[in-house]
Amino acid sequence: MIKLVIDMMGGDNGYKPTVAAVSRFIEDFPDAEIVAVGNEKVLTPLKGKDRVKIIPSTTIVPMECGVLEAMRSKDSSVYKAVNAVIDEEADAIVSAGSTGAFLSLVTLIVKKIDGVKRPAIISPFPTRLKDKQVVLLDVGANAENSADDLVNFAAMGVAYYKVVFGKEEPSIHLICNGTEEGKGTPLYKETYELLKSNPSFKGYIEGRNVLSGEADVVVFDGFTGNIFLKTTEGTAKLMSGMIKEAFTQSIWSKIGYLFAKKGFNKLKDKMDYKKVGGGFLIGVNTVAVKAHGNANEVSFYSSMKMAYNLAKNGIIEKIKENLKA
Repeated sequence: MIKLVIDMMGGDNGYKPTVAAVSRFIEDFPDAEIVAVGNEKVLTPLKGKDRVKIIPSTTIVPMECGVLEAMRSKDSSVYKAVNAVIDEEADAIVSAGSTGAFLSLVTLIVKKIDGVKRPAIISPFPTRLKDKQVVLLDVGANAENSADDLVNFAAMGVAYYKVVFGKEEPSIHLICNGTEEGKGTPLYKETYELLKSNPSFKGYIEGRNVLSGEADVVVFDGFTGNIFLKTTEGTAKLMSGMIKEAFTQSIWSKIGYLFAKKGFNKLKDKMDYKKVGGGFLIGVNTVAVKAHGNANEVSFYSSMKMAYNLAKNGIIEKIKENLKA
């Protein structure tokens, strides 16, 4: 059995998506157990369900919550959920609440993997190439980073890619505003110098080429990575809306859409970030998935599925082995 702890509170859309996602998930995965942390009065639909345990909590930490406030909010759903990972001997945890609170509590309570300086949020993205994904990190766990942090991110990204996608020697690229060696801020110039002796390092990559399919692992500082993540998601949503609008302009465009519908539906499905789920906090001693703050049922379910698959594949132990290699 794979046991998942779910923080049912804290997301922008309240309980509706989390309750619906958990209800669907427990039906779809008969080898999963759920520990749901939240207000018992609202979690009534989950009471009595097989393989679901409820831990009561009525407090939500605000999205802008800092580390000290998160540690003091011992009755909050996110605090109780993180502690439940240890108390319930769970395999994974998922939360759509405050990113700062969730990441800091997991890091402080569950602890980092030996040798990891700073955990990072890693996320797979579709690329132009069929069935090829690129992984990006850090996409939001850290506001500031050092060159040593970025080198550590590269090592964790390679370990993740080996385990999840089965490629023995994944390529590493460093995000930059140009591909020439002398480009970049002092942080990126220093990181480049530290990485260039690594045979897997292929140099800088510009933002417009990140999703081209040439890269396996792309390293960002957390601030830049989070901006890239949200910009890409926003662009995908904008393009989807513009395509839909273009095909509803006239009766002729609607007829044209009927012929092109299959292809556009495939494109829409490929670029739908809600189906990817959330970001995996790599570098800690559990599978911790941060779902989107505005997650709907589909997105939150996808985050749970990501956590389940990573835990079932023994990702934590495999990452530890790859980092030691």
